[in-house]
Amino acid sequence: MPEPPPTDNRVQAARRRTFAIISHPDAGKTTLTEKFLLYAGAVAEAGAVKARAGRRKATSDWMALEQQRGISITSTVLQFGYRDHVVNLLDTPGHRDFSEDTYRVLAAADAAIMVLDVAKGIEPQTRKLFEVCRARQLPILTYLNKFDRPGREPLELVDELEDQIDLQATPVTWPVGIPGDFRGVIDRRSGAFVRYNRTARGTTTAPEELVDSARAETEEGPAWVRAMEECALLDEVGAGVDTKTFLAGETSPLFVGSALTNFGVRHLLDAVVDLAPPPGPRTDSHGAARGLDESFSGFVFKVQANMDPAHRDRVAFVRVCSGRFERGMTVTHEPSGRPFATKYATSVFGAERDTIDEAWPGDVIGLVNAADLRVGDTLFAASPVRYPPIPRFSPELFVTARVRDSSRSKQFRRGVDQLEQEGVVQVLRDEHAGDPAPILAGVGQMQFEVFAHRLEHEFGAGVELTSTPYRLARSTDPATGEQLRRTTGVRVLTRADGVLLALFESPNWLARLEVDHPDWTLERLIAE
Repeated sequence: MPEPPPTDNRVQAARRRTFAIISHPDAGKTTLTEKFLLYAGAVAEAGAVKARAGRRKATSDWMALEQQRGISITSTVLQFGYRDHVVNLLDTPGHRDFSEDTYRVLAAADAAIMVLDVAKGIEPQTRKLFEVCRARQLPILTYLNKFDRPGREPLELVDELEDQIDLQATPVTWPVGIPGDFRGVIDRRSGAFVRYNRTARGTTTAPEELVDSARAETEEGPAWVRAMEECALLDEVGAGVDTKTFLAGETSPLFVGSALTNFGVRHLLDAVVDLAPPPGPRTDSHGAARGLDESFSGFVFKVQANMDPAHRDRVAFVRVCSGRFERGMTVTHEPSGRPFATKYATSVFGAERDTIDEAWPGDVIGLVNAADLRVGDTLFAASPVRYPPIPRFSPELFVTARVRDSSRSKQFRRGVDQLEQEGVVQVLRDEHAGDPAPILAGVGQMQFEVFAHRLEHEFGAGVELTSTPYRLARSTDPATGEQLRRTTGVRVLTRADGVLLALFESPNWLARLEVDHPDWTLERLIAE
C-alpha cells in the first residue's frame, strides 16, 4: 500500500499532541510550562523566547494582574515543535476561582498533566480539576514536583492518588534520594539511573549523566539501595505503564522531578510525545464521530480581548477537530449559518502571535477580531457539524456592578459585554426591570477582582461592586420563572446566553420549594 501524502490529515494529526497542565496554585505549573519551552528549544534560556528581532520575554502569565499577583488568572496557548512533533500546550489557571476557564480549556485538550507539590500531595483544587478530567475522559500524566525540597515519601503519594481520587499511579521514573536530597531518577523502563546536576538558576537544561548500577550503588550508597527496593515493590504490585488503562483514564504514568532545577523535565516532555494520544475523531452534538479526514471543523473554547493593549483586539481560540484549515478560507459559523472569513488567522504563543497559513487536527488557531464568535461556537467548511456546547459552572457568589462615573456608562456597558463573552464572570440581567446595574455571578471572589481591574484599566470604567443576599442558583424555565417572581427570597434573571437563572437567598428555602412544587423546573448546573 502506498504511503499517504505528507498533507494527509491523519499523518499530520499523528504528529500533534494537545494537552493541558492542571495543578493546585503554587504547585509549579507555570514553571514547568516555561521549562518545557526550554527543553523544546523554543527558548534559549528560561524566560526568553527566540524571535526574529532578537529576544522577547516568554511567559504564559501575560496579563498585568497575573504578573502583579504571581498567579495564573487566564489560560494561554503555547505551540512549539519537539522531536518532529507539534505540541499544543494549554496552560490553565491553578486557582479555584478560575475553574470555569480551566474547564473550557480541557474541552480542547486530548490529555492532561497533573502537577503535584511533593510536600502537599492532593489538594482540594487538584481533586476538583481531576474530576473534570475524568468527566471528559482525559488521560492523565502525573508529575511529582519540587523533589529538590523537603516533602513527603513518594510511595505515600502514590497511595494517596489511589485512595483519594481512585487513580492508580504507574511510576515511570523513580527518585534516588529523599525529597530535599534529590540525586536523580531510575527510569523503570530501562533500569538506567540518570543523575542530574544543577545549572545557574535553572535557566539552561540540566546536565544528565547516565550511571550504571554498579557505580550507582557505590557512589549513592543507601539512597540507591532504598530506591531499588522501592522499585522492586512497585514491580511486585504490577505498577507498570499500561497504555490501555492509561488512555481509559484508569491509570496515570508518574514522573518525579523538580521543574525549578529542570530535573525530570525531559522525561516528562518525552512522555507527552510517546504516551499522550494524538487527536482522534471528535463526537458531535448528536453523538456521531467526525473523522479526521472530513472537511475542516473546529470549535471556539476561549475568547480573549486586549491581549495586545496597543491594538485592543479580540481573539477567538479555535481547536481544529477535522480537516485542513487554510488561512483565508471561508467557513460557516454554525450558530448563525453565516459565512465567516478567516483572513486574520494566527498561531498563538502566550501573548505573542504570528500569521499562519494552515493548521491540522489538534492545532489551536487564533482568529483575530472575530466579534461574532462565542465560546462553544462551531465553525465548519463543506459538510455541516455542531459540537456539544461547553457547559457553564454553577455560580456561588453574586454581586451588583455599577459604574462609578455615569459619564463612562458606554465604556462600562461595552466592557461588561466583552468580559461576559470571555467568561470572566456570568452577567445576569432583569429583562422586566431594565436595570443598568447587572448582577455578576461567579465561582470565586477573585473573578470579581479581575473583572473590576480589567474594566477600569482596559475600558476606562471604574466600577463599584456591592454584595447581594443571594447564595445559590438554579436554572429554570419561563413558566416556573413566572411563579418564582411572585415568591419571596427569589429573583429570576436572564444570563447572556438566554438561560433563566433563579437566585435564592437560602438553600433551605430552595429545598422547601422543591418539596412543595415538585413540578417546577429547578435544575442544578454543573460542578456544584
